[in-house]
Amino acid sequence: MASKLLLCDCERTQSLDADRISSTCEVSCSKVHTALCTRELGLAVELLKTDDQVVIACGQEKEVFSDLADDLGADQPGFVDLRDRAGWSAQGNDETPKMAALTAEALLPQPIASSVDVISEGTCCIIGPGNIAYELAAQLSDALAVTVLVTDDVEPLSRAFDVVRAKVRSLSGALGGFTWQLDQVQQLKLGGRGRFTWGAPRDGATSRCDIVVDLTGGTPLVPADEKREGYLRADPRDAVAAARVAFEAVQLVGTFEKPLYVRLDESLCAHSRAEQIGCSNCLDICPTGAIAPAGDHVAIDPMICAGCGACSALCPSTAITYEAPPVSALLARMHILARTYRRAGGTAPRLLIHDEHGAEMIRLSARFGRGLPADVIPLELSVISGFGHAEMLAALAHGFARVDVLLAPRTERDALHLELALAQAIAGDAGIGVIDETDPDALSDLLYTQQVPRSLIDPVLPLGNRRQIARLAAQALNPKAEAPLPLPEGAPYGAVAVNADSCTLCLSCVSLCPSGALIDNPDKPQLNFQQDACLQCGLCRTICPEQAIALVPQLDLSDKALSQQVLNEEEPFECVECGALFGVRSTVERIMEKLSGTHPMFATSDQARLIQMCDDCRVNAQFHSADNPFQSAPRPRVVTTDDYLSKRKDH
Repeated sequence: MASKLLLCDCERTQSLDADRISSTCEVSCSKVHTALCTRELGLAVELLKTDDQVVIACGQEKEVFSDLADDLGADQPGFVDLRDRAGWSAQGNDETPKMAALTAEALLPQPIASSVDVISEGTCCIIGPGNIAYELAAQLSDALAVTVLVTDDVEPLSRAFDVVRAKVRSLSGALGGFTWQLDQVQQLKLGGRGRFTWGAPRDGATSRCDIVVDLTGGTPLVPADEKREGYLRADPRDAVAAARVAFEAVQLVGTFEKPLYVRLDESLCAHSRAEQIGCSNCLDICPTGAIAPAGDHVAIDPMICAGCGACSALCPSTAITYEAPPVSALLARMHILARTYRRAGGTAPRLLIHDEHGAEMIRLSARFGRGLPADVIPLELSVISGFGHAEMLAALAHGFARVDVLLAPRTERDALHLELALAQAIAGDAGIGVIDETDPDALSDLLYTQQVPRSLIDPVLPLGNRRQIARLAAQALNPKAEAPLPLPEGAPYGAVAVNADSCTLCLSCVSLCPSGALIDNPDKPQLNFQQDACLQCGLCRTICPEQAIALVPQLDLSDKALSQQVLNEEEPFECVECGALFGVRSTVERIMEKLSGTHPMFATSDQARLIQMCDDCRVNAQFHSADNPFQSAPRPRVVTTDDYLSKRKDH
């Protein structure tokens, strides 16, 4: 299906070059309209009736054109905001390269994120003091199946809803699947005259509901409560807030689509081996508590996950990958923006990563201020906290001269700052930064005065998983690097330093290494290491009985990092009986020195000689020794029929 781009200069307030946009983006453009959303709306009607895939270059009047398509029974058009992001700029330079880049990105097909259906049948639990909770329950009881978990001694006057009194041990789950663990549960005694009374308290109760309304006014019952779907919280002293959550609760009945934000490959997870803890990055950073240990790996509850993406950004092994959208789709968007900008005649573009809050700042800056510079290309993401070092480096490798992340007031920043420090250590003098501004005018002033480094002369196209992307981008940004790049503590790339004097080549580190970076040699006592595979998880350092291992955070961009290197090796010991090679010479000699002649089991030279034998010869020698440990009592003679008959004769 052919695409048709409808252009409008919004009452002649911006300049549009339809021919250059059309030739650069390989899309058919309409003539430049002046008031497509009002006086020329009839032209839009005619174009929407065609079989073309219509894309309208307007962000402000999306609802007008969407409603128009619905009325006509036509396919929904696409939209690209050229005016606020490019056309309304005080720079006065040629904005066409930027407009072409934004148009090409809007035409790029995007993958559909996976989702799962969440069913909420309207069972609602209200927790809080009785005088507030009962009033709200009365309002909601006609629409929801309400239970009040009262936190004081106030008894209800209405039986339109259930009431219990209890102490909350824990609350888990999300919309459609909350689970309460309660102690000291007291139910109302419903019979008799006068006031209701409470029954005897009982511990260990479990209850479930679809929606939780928290009116306690204290500490939230779940972490990151604003991100927990189905958990509504209000200050009990604020009547407006209580009315708001009542309205929201009524809307949470039905079937909803829950995006599956991340995917976990348990086989790649480096969380634990043999009950030794290694990587815990995702556990430490998850704001909602959706991630929990599950043996050697972690487990992610998709119902609790709010999709911030911090876990995938910090995962050293790529066991956790973000899927809404996947990193490949984000790379494709950055690639088409940079490539189209250059094809349209632009040079050294800058990339501004932002979310919905940043989009509103850009719109306000364009309408009332200076707007964005002509070389700053905005890229909107649903969340920016998962924009990690691999994506930052990939943007520079695609040919952007600088990449900045515009923070929002509610942005999760911990992972972002860690990834920024790592990206800056790898990129060196290349421009990577964050912008923490909430004033649109201050944002414009900063961008107009910002120092712009040189972009790559020959951009590259990094592909693969996050580790591969980061390595390819780093090689493009550091073409003359001879030594490994030093990285901050906790970086997911690095080497392992082994103290050869302390290491006994027990190879316990090899058995626990989750990525196969540490490798043994079946033919001789040798510890090998492949730096490119090392996750710096620390399991080897934790398990080493001699404390002979240290981690060295660095990024070796040479081919040497892709091949095995010998960290420690020794000569094997020769069996004194058959000459077969086994064990480590220094270890056997050390054992001989400590045990021979002193330990009761090795008091004689013949017994001490066993230490110098391979497994087969040691078993053979012990079997033929006078005090054979494998010897048992002689087997009894098999009893035959003649034996029974002879006994009868004797009697």
